[in-house]
Formats: sequence, C-alpha cells, structure tokens
Amino acid sequence: MVLQAIRYSRGQLEILDQLQLPYEDIYLPIHSTSDAWDAIKSMKVRGAPAIALVAALSVAVTVSQNFQDLSAGTAIKAANNIISLLRYLVTSRPTAVNLADAAVKLKALVIEVAHGPSAQAPAVLNAYLEAAEQMLVDDVQDNERIGRHGAEWIRRNKILRGSERKVSVITHCNTGSLATAGYGTALGIVRSLHAAGSLRQVFYTETRPYNQGSRLTGYELIHDGIPATLITDSMAGTLLDTKRKPESIAAVIVGADRVASNGDTANKVGTYTLAVLARYHDVKFLVAAPRTTIDMKTKTGADIVIEERPEIEVLNIRGPPVRTDPSGEVQISTDTMETVRVAARGTRAWNPAFDVTPAELIDGIVTERGVVEKDEHGVFQWDNVPGDPLGDVQELDEPKPLKMSADGITVVEPPATAK
Repeated sequence: MVLQAIRYSRGQLEILDQLQLPYEDIYLPIHSTSDAWDAIKSMKVRGAPAIALVAALSVAVTVSQNFQDLSAGTAIKAANNIISLLRYLVTSRPTAVNLADAAVKLKALVIEVAHGPSAQAPAVLNAYLEAAEQMLVDDVQDNERIGRHGAEWIRRNKILRGSERKVSVITHCNTGSLATAGYGTALGIVRSLHAAGSLRQVFYTETRPYNQGSRLTGYELIHDGIPATLITDSMAGTLLDTKRKPESIAAVIVGADRVASNGDTANKVGTYTLAVLARYHDVKFLVAAPRTTIDMKTKTGADIVIEERPEIEVLNIRGPPVRTDPSGEVQISTDTMETVRVAARGTRAWNPAFDVTPAELIDGIVTERGVVEKDEHGVFQWDNVPGDPLGDVQELDEPKPLKMSADGITVVEPPATAK
C-alpha cells in the first residue's frame, strides 16, 4: 500500500498527523484554512511540497463548502476572497518557498479568470478548484521524474567504481511521501535506486530536534522494505571516514525548502554540516527539489529568512514509554505518549529550523526536468534544464482580515482615511 500523507476529494481534506508517527496513523480532517494554518505551523504536516498542497487544498475545501454563497457575488469578489485566504496561509511558515509560489500562481489564475469576458463568480471558483487539484496530481509525477533523474545521475557519476554494482547513500530529514503528495524528492531518488536494483542501503540521520529522520523516514523505509540504517546526526563524519569504501557510499542526497538563484540552498538544519563532510570525503552532494522550490528572486542564501522555532523542541523529547517484560523483550506502549526532559534545568537552547548550504558545496540540483550542474566557472546553469524559464517568486500583498456571514466569506476593508 502506498503511503498517503494527504487524502483529498472535492470538499474533503485529511492529513496524516506526522507528530503521531511512527507509532499511530491518525488522519486529521482539515475543515478550514485556519485548520490548515495550524497544521502547517505545528508541523502536523511538513515538507515544502506538502505544505503548499495542504494550503492550496484547504482553500479548495472552503470554496467547495461555501460555493453557493461565494457564487452570489461578482467574479472580482470571488477572486478577492480566494486571494485573502491564500495571503493568510502564506504567513504560516516563512522559509519554504513552495507555499508562496503556489499562492502567487493561484492568485494570478483567479485574477485572470475574474477579468475575462463575461466573467462570473462560479467560473472563478471552478477554475481555482481545478488548478489546486491538478497540483496534487502534478506533484506525484514530478517526484517520480526527480527520482529517475537523480538515480541515473548517481549511477553515472559515482566515484567508487569497479565490480560493485550497488551504491549506498546518506539522506537527512524526511523527503518522501510524507513530505509531498507521494514518492518524494530525495527519498524518491532512493526509491528509484532501490527499484532498479542499484541500492545497497541508505543511511538516514535521526534529524534532531524533531527527529523527522528516525520517526518519518524510518517509517517510510521500513514500510517499503528498503535496506536502511539509522545514524545520529553526529555520526555522519565517522560513517564517511570508516564506511565510505566498504559500503560504497556514493552520495549524500537531501531535499530543499528554498533554493536561491545562485544555488545556495536552505534545508533542514544539519544539511550544511553534511555538505562539508561530503566535500572533505570526496562524496557527491545532491539537492533534490521541484522547480517550484527554486526562487530566482532570492539572489543568495543570505537573503533567505530562516525560521526559528521554540527552544522547548530541543529541551524536550516526546514518544511512547518503553517497558521490558520479564522475558527481557522490549515492549513499546503506543497507547500512551510521554514528554521527557533531555536537558538540565535552566538550560537555554537555540533552535533554527533550517540552515543554508553554499552553492559551491553542491554538485547537482535534481529537478523534475533534469539535473542542474555548474559550468566551468562554478555557476549553476538553470537555462540548461528543459522547460519554461524559471521566474521570480513574487510576494503577496499583506493579508486582509476575513469574516464569515450569511453572505459568505468577505474581506474586512479598513476604514477610509479622512482627507
């Protein structure tokens, strides 16, 4: 059975609560954009592609549930209602660019339809629903392409050659079906290597402090029967030093939350460390990301806003209690979750959610259209990837407050300024 982090049918949206994984599979209904904002902010759903999809589809749910009321107004009013909901959702998490990119594209669509000849509100609403739903379909297809391109690149460029046909790789955080609509980006490459019989094993980091690797990536790899070994974040250097040749470690593969136009990449904190270690040990370092993650408006990594999260995520850890029965067998009590302090009383902690890996440490950026590589001057050549030119990710205007009434969703306009 294929893992599904997002379940959607028109008017209904559910997400797999990733805070409960890997111990419980609990799907949460998303009834509104407020539900979606909370799920994104609290990391019940995470992963740049999945965040964008849940945001877009939560607006689709709101549109479906209020279709009759929203149809009663003008086409412009319907478009403005949708745009205001998108603005609100973009405020949930700042670093991942996919959400802002999806919002800008959907905003442009509803404006275009609203200003069309004889435009009416139902046409705007239906256009939005179709576009948001198509994003869900496209994401899975794009991820499968990323998987194929990345696997082919690794086989073609692996430094360790000889009789060894299979390679091992290292990955960080969670970049699989749980972070996307399905298949995954960096984990999609792992899946493609495994499907082709080219994977020896994948080493995956626990990814402190939220343990997306040990909880989520491990969950996916075990589900799919992919040979894998968990390591702590601090073991990566020793792994590369002692196991690179015996295990045929050919690449470190990570995802991305935002890629600047020069190739600097923001991803889960700890990625930068892996890139430095990979370069020292002569191991390829790949970033896997759909083209929607590449932000041509952001010139370098210094311009990327890095989200900082509460220190309690570092100081505490949450999970089910473990008991040892009289026979010595370990039992996991999944019916209870406990929070345990892992730091001394009075400890202060710093908790950036992401770091930025400089472009010079990245060997290739794998997109759904192919692998972007650097030229002889060390500059990534985006034009060498087939497809539409990459554009800037524009900013949405400041969000306006909304209210629900018998007339549906309306924007609360500020009072006129006295002249």
